[in-house]
Amino acid sequence: MATAARKAPAKSKSDGKLPNLSAPKPLDFSKEQELSAYRLMLLMRRFEEKAGQLYGMGFIGGFCHLYIGQEAVVTGLKMSLIEGDQMITAYRDHAHMLAMEMSPRGVMAELTGRRGGYSKGKGGSMHMFSKEKNFYGGHGIVGAQVSLGTGLAFANRYRGNKNVSVTYFGDGAANQGQVYESFNMASLWKLPVIYVIENNRYAMGTSVTRSSAETDFSQRGLSFRIPGIQVDGMDVRAVKAAGELATEWCRAGNGPIILEMQTYRYRGHSMSDPAKYRSKEEVQKMRSEHDPIEQVKARLAAKKWASEDDLKAIDKDVRDIVADAADFAQTDPEPDASELWTDITI
Repeated sequence: MATAARKAPAKSKSDGKLPNLSAPKPLDFSKEQELSAYRLMLLMRRFEEKAGQLYGMGFIGGFCHLYIGQEAVVTGLKMSLIEGDQMITAYRDHAHMLAMEMSPRGVMAELTGRRGGYSKGKGGSMHMFSKEKNFYGGHGIVGAQVSLGTGLAFANRYRGNKNVSVTYFGDGAANQGQVYESFNMASLWKLPVIYVIENNRYAMGTSVTRSSAETDFSQRGLSFRIPGIQVDGMDVRAVKAAGELATEWCRAGNGPIILEMQTYRYRGHSMSDPAKYRSKEEVQKMRSEHDPIEQVKARLAAKKWASEDDLKAIDKDVRDIVADAADFAQTDPEPDASELWTDITI
């Protein structure tokens, strides 16, 4: 059985002091949790690898931002959510869609601009939504989703439900002005929103040490009385533990909380980025010592919960799903020209 994450403090009193929160210890996952996390992260990894291939072949146009290396963040947080909780993020969004159980076919078809895509082939990588799955985008404007995610939390409070808005943004977006306007409103109205800062260290191509006066992003909400904690975003168990603490905090009526996920992207900012601002040795060190999928794989092997054949079978199944999605995305018809006049307001 998995050990329980440290419970969030009871609803805080307005005494002018912030509660002293600290990151809980990583959970001890059960066999089922380890296998579930492994499969989902592997699906994200293989999907992004295939998307990169299709981009190189010319099937995907425009921008394409891959999530390879950061899979533990969205996986661990999804494991902490309940029915009705919402998710909203920026443009590095394909894995978030898969975590919210959106169809790999639909996601890949949108990347290639086909009718079967989630936006009927008209949106592409940065513009996919699924109200049915409580996924509210994919947003191309840096930091724009933070205000929208705060609005989702306002709706939850207005309706009196116990749902939480999980609002993702990166270390680069953390310097945008609308982020702090959102912080102020969320704190003032005690909105149930988890601000997840995916700190992959380089924003669009500049190290956080060169671009940010305060590099501890978990502290960015202090002047708005929003507590925050730093989390090992490469360990899915640590992410889930922090996610449980944060969701309990929000559902208890305490208002917003910040989770700084310390993570790392292996690829460039987008497919057009050669990532020459860091060394190959640095990337390889992260891959060999901190890869989120390999960590789970090693634990499964060490505890004899999965044999090498078992893991190969999972990989084959995942590759088959991704191959099917890629085939569909290359053969599904493109939208008719008449689609230009649908889903718009004149």
